[in-house]
Amino acid sequence: MTTYIDQENYDLPHEECGLIGIWNHPDAARLSFYGLMALQHRGQEGAGITSLKETGRMQEYRGLGLVSEVFSNQDQFDKLAGQAALGHVRYATAGDHSLNNIQPFLFHFSDRDLALAHNGNLVNGQSLKEELEEQGAIFRSTSDSEVLMHLIRRSKATNFKDQLKEALGQIKGGFTYILLTNKGLVGACDPNGFRPLVVGQLDNGAYVMASESCALDQIGAKTLFDVEAGQVVYITDEGIEREFYTENRHQAICSMEYIYFARPDSNIQHVNVHTARKRCGEILAQESPAEGADMVVGVPNSSLSAAMGYAEAAGLANEMGLVKNQYVGRTFIQPS
Repeated sequence: MTTYIDQENYDLPHEECGLIGIWNHPDAARLSFYGLMALQHRGQEGAGITSLKETGRMQEYRGLGLVSEVFSNQDQFDKLAGQAALGHVRYATAGDHSLNNIQPFLFHFSDRDLALAHNGNLVNGQSLKEELEEQGAIFRSTSDSEVLMHLIRRSKATNFKDQLKEALGQIKGGFTYILLTNKGLVGACDPNGFRPLVVGQLDNGAYVMASESCALDQIGAKTLFDVEAGQVVYITDEGIEREFYTENRHQAICSMEYIYFARPDSNIQHVNVHTARKRCGEILAQESPAEGADMVVGVPNSSLSAAMGYAEAAGLANEMGLVKNQYVGRTFIQPS
């Protein structure tokens, strides 16, 4: 008898994406590329990078496919040269599968450029979109991600920070945002902190903000802190500023981040993902012992840690009974 630990076939009604922002580094776009490679498991439909030029304006490059397919030559990085960058990999269950939905979204306004990258879903996104369209808003995509920017620009507040906090107070759901402005990076988490967002720093003083700590490890940045539920983080040349945009907040990270979404070498809210999965396997062995089992076989890749924990707790052999072709990517999250 064989016990299978299978976590590969959940129906996931949300948009699982990977975000990374770099501030104050001479090779910000390339660092974003390496960070996106580490976050590739969070989305394989498309990738994009937006950079801040010395002129204060922004340049973007986006495409469908894997990060290595979208960014395949030096010319792209030459065009994206700048001291700051924002990157995104997309896996969608909301919006169509077209280039128009690949982020970051870059907005050219008369007074400035702004770029936005989003992970998660807004439960009131459609109703807000319809309301904004009735007021004359024009959307470039079919996803709910750009709703926030329309709310920011329609705010009557006199400064960007208050405009952003007012906009964040109107959207509901599980989300993280990173915005790139001409003055810094801005990160925000929903009031329940469903989706992870971590801030780090490189040896040269440059700051990094990303969906998972594995992206920071990839580019040699040390982790500083996790962005908290209902919090906004501003990163500028002066340093880091943090504030809460709502008092109605409660940290409740999505359990699927530990079970499935995140990479096992990432740490979320001070908990290592591999350790969490292994403990799940140990608890499963206690709650549901497999009487007469000969071995435990994990279904690659996300359940391997849980299978290890189950096998150790049950005193069973942990064998490799299933082998995944590591070169075909994650077939489950393909649009088809």
